Amino acid sequence: MALFRFPSEPPSRPLIRTPNLYLRAPQASDYSAWAVLRMESREFLTPWEPTWNEDDLTRSSFRLRAKRAAREIASDEAYSLFIFEAHTEMLLGGLTLGLIRRGVAQACTLGYWMGKRHAGKGHMTEAVRGAVRFAFSDLALHRVEAACLPNNEPSRRLLERVGFRHEGQARAYLRINGAWADHLLYAMLSTDPQPGEKP
Repeated sequence: MALFRFPSEPPSRPLIRTPNLYLRAPQASDYSAWAVLRMESREFLTPWEPTWNEDDLTRSSFRLRAKRAAREIASDEAYSLFIFEAHTEMLLGGLTLGLIRRGVAQACTLGYWMGKRHAGKGHMTEAVRGAVRFAFSDLALHRVEAACLPNNEPSRRLLERVGFRHEGQARAYLRINGAWADHLLYAMLSTDPQPGEKP
Protein backbone atom coordinates (compact mmCIF):
# COMPACT_ATOMS: atom_id res chain seq x y z
CA MET A 1 0.00 0.00 0.00
CA ALA A 2 1.25 3.52 -0.79
CA LEU A 3 2.55 5.56 2.10
CA PHE A 4 0.97 8.79 0.88
CA ARG A 5 -2.68 9.86 1.02
CA PHE A 6 -3.75 13.34 0.07
CA PRO A 7 -6.92 15.45 0.15
CA SER A 8 -8.57 16.67 -3.05
CA GLU A 9 -6.09 19.52 -3.48
CA PRO A 10 -2.85 18.64 -5.28
CA PRO A 11 0.01 17.92 -2.86
CA SER A 12 2.32 20.95 -2.96
CA ARG A 13 5.42 19.27 -1.59
CA PRO A 14 7.75 17.33 -3.87
CA LEU A 15 7.12 13.59 -3.85
CA ILE A 16 10.48 12.81 -5.45
CA ARG A 17 13.84 14.51 -5.03
CA THR A 18 17.04 13.70 -6.92
CA PRO A 19 20.41 15.48 -6.84
CA ASN A 20 19.33 18.09 -9.42
CA LEU A 21 15.55 17.79 -9.71
CA TYR A 22 12.31 17.56 -7.80
CA LEU A 23 8.98 16.13 -8.95
CA ARG A 24 5.58 17.17 -7.63
CA ALA A 25 1.93 17.26 -8.63
CA PRO A 26 0.82 20.08 -10.96
CA GLN A 27 -0.48 23.23 -9.24
CA ALA A 28 -2.74 25.97 -10.62
CA SER A 29 0.24 28.34 -10.53
CA ASP A 30 2.11 26.10 -13.00
CA TYR A 31 -0.29 26.85 -15.84
CA SER A 32 1.66 29.60 -17.64
CA ALA A 33 5.01 27.81 -17.55
CA TRP A 34 3.37 24.55 -18.63
CA ALA A 35 1.42 26.13 -21.51
CA VAL A 36 4.50 27.93 -22.85
CA LEU A 37 6.68 24.82 -22.62
CA ARG A 38 4.10 22.59 -24.28
CA MET A 39 3.38 25.08 -27.06
CA GLU A 40 7.02 25.68 -27.94
CA SER A 41 7.62 21.90 -27.84
CA ARG A 42 4.56 20.92 -29.84
CA GLU A 43 6.35 19.94 -33.07
CA PHE A 44 9.02 18.12 -31.04
CA LEU A 45 6.44 16.10 -29.03
CA THR A 46 3.79 15.43 -31.71
CA PRO A 47 5.37 12.24 -33.17
CA TRP A 48 5.42 10.56 -29.74
CA GLU A 49 2.10 11.59 -28.16
CA PRO A 50 -1.65 11.14 -28.66
CA THR A 51 -3.29 13.83 -30.79
CA TRP A 52 -3.78 17.01 -28.74
CA ASN A 53 -7.35 18.20 -28.13
CA GLU A 54 -8.27 21.64 -29.46
CA ASP A 55 -8.55 22.99 -25.92
CA ASP A 56 -5.49 21.15 -24.63
CA LEU A 57 -3.51 24.27 -23.68
CA THR A 58 -6.36 26.25 -22.14
CA ARG A 59 -6.39 27.22 -18.48
CA SER A 60 -9.67 25.35 -17.89
CA SER A 61 -8.24 22.17 -19.39
CA PHE A 62 -5.15 22.52 -17.21
CA ARG A 63 -7.30 23.02 -14.12
CA LEU A 64 -9.11 19.75 -14.84
CA ARG A 65 -5.76 18.03 -15.43
CA ALA A 66 -4.46 19.19 -12.04
CA LYS A 67 -7.65 18.13 -10.24
CA ARG A 68 -7.53 14.71 -11.86
CA ALA A 69 -3.87 14.33 -10.86
CA ALA A 70 -4.71 15.16 -7.24
CA ARG A 71 -7.65 12.76 -7.20
CA GLU A 72 -5.57 9.93 -8.67
CA ILE A 73 -2.75 10.49 -6.18
CA ALA A 74 -5.23 10.48 -3.30
CA SER A 75 -6.72 7.20 -4.48
CA ASP A 76 -3.32 5.64 -5.35
CA GLU A 77 -4.37 5.21 -8.99
CA ALA A 78 -1.60 7.24 -10.62
CA TYR A 79 1.12 9.76 -9.80
CA SER A 80 1.23 12.43 -12.53
CA LEU A 81 4.09 14.76 -11.67
CA PHE A 82 5.90 17.76 -13.11
CA ILE A 83 9.69 17.75 -13.27
CA PHE A 84 11.51 20.85 -12.02
CA GLU A 85 15.17 21.79 -11.97
CA ALA A 86 15.98 22.18 -8.27
CA HIS A 87 18.22 25.26 -8.33
CA THR A 88 16.17 27.30 -10.82
CA GLU A 89 12.69 25.82 -10.12
CA MET A 90 12.20 25.77 -13.89
CA LEU A 91 9.59 23.38 -15.29
CA LEU A 92 11.33 20.84 -17.54
CA GLY A 93 8.67 18.26 -18.37
CA GLY A 94 6.39 15.65 -16.86
CA LEU A 95 6.38 12.04 -15.70
CA THR A 96 3.58 9.67 -14.72
CA LEU A 97 3.50 6.42 -12.79
CA GLY A 98 0.05 5.41 -13.99
CA LEU A 99 -2.37 2.51 -14.24
CA ILE A 100 -1.35 1.28 -10.79
CA ARG A 101 -2.47 -2.29 -10.18
CA ARG A 102 -2.42 -3.58 -6.63
CA GLY A 103 -3.33 -7.09 -5.45
CA VAL A 104 -1.27 -9.81 -7.12
CA ALA A 105 0.24 -7.43 -9.71
CA GLN A 106 1.77 -4.54 -7.71
CA ALA A 107 2.70 -2.85 -10.99
CA CYS A 108 2.41 0.45 -12.83
CA THR A 109 3.13 2.00 -16.21
CA LEU A 110 5.71 4.75 -16.69
CA GLY A 111 5.20 7.62 -19.13
CA TYR A 112 7.15 10.85 -19.61
CA TRP A 113 7.70 13.94 -21.75
CA MET A 114 10.42 16.59 -21.84
CA GLY A 115 10.28 20.14 -23.19
CA LYS A 116 12.32 20.53 -26.36
CA ARG A 117 14.81 23.03 -24.94
CA HIS A 118 15.57 20.73 -22.00
CA ALA A 119 15.92 17.48 -23.96
CA GLY A 120 19.20 15.64 -24.29
CA LYS A 121 20.70 17.01 -21.08
CA GLY A 122 20.24 14.00 -18.81
CA HIS A 123 17.25 15.43 -16.94
CA MET A 124 14.83 12.67 -17.90
CA THR A 125 17.32 9.93 -17.07
CA GLU A 126 17.66 11.39 -13.58
CA ALA A 127 13.89 11.85 -13.23
CA VAL A 128 13.12 8.27 -14.31
CA ARG A 129 15.71 6.88 -11.91
CA GLY A 130 14.11 8.84 -9.10
CA ALA A 131 10.62 7.73 -10.14
CA VAL A 132 11.64 4.07 -10.22
CA ARG A 133 13.10 4.30 -6.72
CA PHE A 134 9.88 6.01 -5.55
CA ALA A 135 7.76 3.27 -7.15
CA PHE A 136 9.67 0.49 -5.45
CA SER A 137 10.38 2.04 -2.06
CA ASP A 138 7.51 4.48 -1.32
CA LEU A 139 4.74 2.81 -3.33
CA ALA A 140 5.96 -0.73 -2.62
CA LEU A 141 5.41 -1.80 -6.22
CA HIS A 142 7.06 -4.88 -7.71
CA ARG A 143 7.11 -3.95 -11.40
CA VAL A 144 7.35 -0.76 -13.47
CA GLU A 145 6.46 -1.10 -17.15
CA ALA A 146 7.16 1.26 -20.04
CA ALA A 147 6.56 1.29 -23.78
CA CYS A 148 8.04 3.30 -26.61
CA LEU A 149 7.77 3.52 -30.37
CA PRO A 150 10.39 1.38 -32.13
CA ASN A 151 11.82 4.45 -33.89
CA ASN A 152 12.10 6.53 -30.70
CA GLU A 153 15.80 5.91 -30.20
CA PRO A 154 16.29 8.47 -27.39
CA SER A 155 13.51 6.85 -25.33
CA ARG A 156 14.84 3.34 -25.97
CA ARG A 157 18.33 4.37 -24.91
CA LEU A 158 16.99 6.10 -21.79
CA LEU A 159 15.04 3.05 -20.61
CA GLU A 160 17.95 0.71 -21.23
CA ARG A 161 20.42 3.08 -19.53
CA VAL A 162 18.23 3.22 -16.41
CA GLY A 163 17.98 -0.57 -16.26
CA PHE A 164 14.72 -1.50 -17.98
CA ARG A 165 14.75 -4.76 -19.90
CA HIS A 166 13.18 -5.21 -23.33
CA GLU A 167 10.42 -7.82 -23.01
CA GLY A 168 8.75 -7.79 -26.40
CA GLN A 169 6.62 -5.84 -28.85
CA ALA A 170 2.89 -5.12 -28.80
CA ARG A 171 1.03 -4.62 -32.07
CA ALA A 172 -1.09 -1.46 -32.45
CA TYR A 173 -0.55 -0.84 -28.74
CA LEU A 174 -1.36 2.88 -28.43
CA ARG A 175 -2.94 5.50 -30.67
CA ILE A 176 -0.12 7.99 -31.23
CA ASN A 177 -0.38 11.11 -33.40
CA GLY A 178 -3.67 9.86 -34.83
CA ALA A 179 -2.64 6.30 -35.70
CA TRP A 180 -2.41 2.96 -33.89
CA ALA A 181 1.26 2.16 -33.45
CA ASP A 182 3.32 -0.84 -32.43
CA HIS A 183 5.36 -0.34 -29.24
CA LEU A 184 8.40 -1.97 -27.69
CA LEU A 185 7.65 -3.19 -24.17
CA TYR A 186 10.10 -2.70 -21.31
CA ALA A 187 9.96 -3.44 -17.59
CA MET A 188 11.99 -3.22 -14.40
CA LEU A 189 11.41 -5.28 -11.26
CA SER A 190 12.02 -4.31 -7.67
CA THR A 191 14.47 -7.22 -7.54
CA ASP A 192 16.53 -5.88 -10.47
CA PRO A 193 19.68 -3.85 -9.76
CA GLN A 194 18.55 -0.40 -8.59
CA PRO A 195 19.38 2.61 -10.75
CA GLY A 196 22.31 4.75 -9.56
CA GLU A 197 22.20 8.37 -8.50
CA LYS A 198 24.08 9.83 -11.44
CA PRO A 199 22.33 10.20 -14.82
